[in-house]
Amino acid sequence: MSVSHLKALFNERYNPENFFLIAGPCVVEDEALLMHVAEKVSRICERLQIPYIFKASYRKANRTSINSFSGIGDVEGLDLLQKVGQTFNLPVTTDIHSAAEAAMAAAYADVLQIPAFLCRQTDILIAAAETGKVVNVKKGQFVSGEAMKFAVEKVKQAGNDKVMLTERGTTFGYQDLVVDYRNIPIMKEHGVPVIMDCTHSLQQPNQTSGVTGGNPKLISTIAKAAIATGADGLFIETHPDPKCAKSDGANMLHLDLLEKLLEDLVRIREVVR
Repeated sequence: MSVSHLKALFNERYNPENFFLIAGPCVVEDEALLMHVAEKVSRICERLQIPYIFKASYRKANRTSINSFSGIGDVEGLDLLQKVGQTFNLPVTTDIHSAAEAAMAAAYADVLQIPAFLCRQTDILIAAAETGKVVNVKKGQFVSGEAMKFAVEKVKQAGNDKVMLTERGTTFGYQDLVVDYRNIPIMKEHGVPVIMDCTHSLQQPNQTSGVTGGNPKLISTIAKAAIATGADGLFIETHPDPKCAKSDGANMLHLDLLEKLLEDLVRIREVVR
């Protein structure tokens, strides 16, 4: 993905001297939440000159329990996501979970995100690529950074060179993840921007309660190390009240903590640069 593609994505506001941010609540809960988060984060990012992509999943298809909240409805969720982008002049991203969803989501979103569990699914990657939108592929918890070159090749061979990769941790036993920072420079060798998912990499999956756990107090540690090792972007799920979030509350960053963290990260980026 070239600098010109990034400039187009961020409406010419891309700053190659800084990292970019993908942030928002895990899932579309209601309009008020999306507007509140987008307004606050976009204001912070504008001040710090951080290019910003708003993120929320219109539907969560990979919940642990059948009783977990998965969304307010596909069209309803996508409508709200598009409304956020139009209101704040932001690119927006959301997950897709099957090839059939790609064209539908592309009508509303600027970036299509491929969940980590699906990063090897050729039909999904090709369908996303064929929309012409930016495709962000999350590295599977079971995949090496080297092997992600095949995901990149699938997208590019489908005629789309607007592809990014996201590191989100590696399975460590049954109920934990560990971040191997070697994957950041390794995946950059594939010639694409590399993003660090600072929240999902701290998940504690497969809990017997049916609700995924997490370790959010280490989000700043993951983010700082990612910037120091050359990440082009950061992915941070954030919520004004994580304990009441309808999805992934256990590993989301409290919205009130985001501004100070981003200020620290900008300073680290300046030193590294």
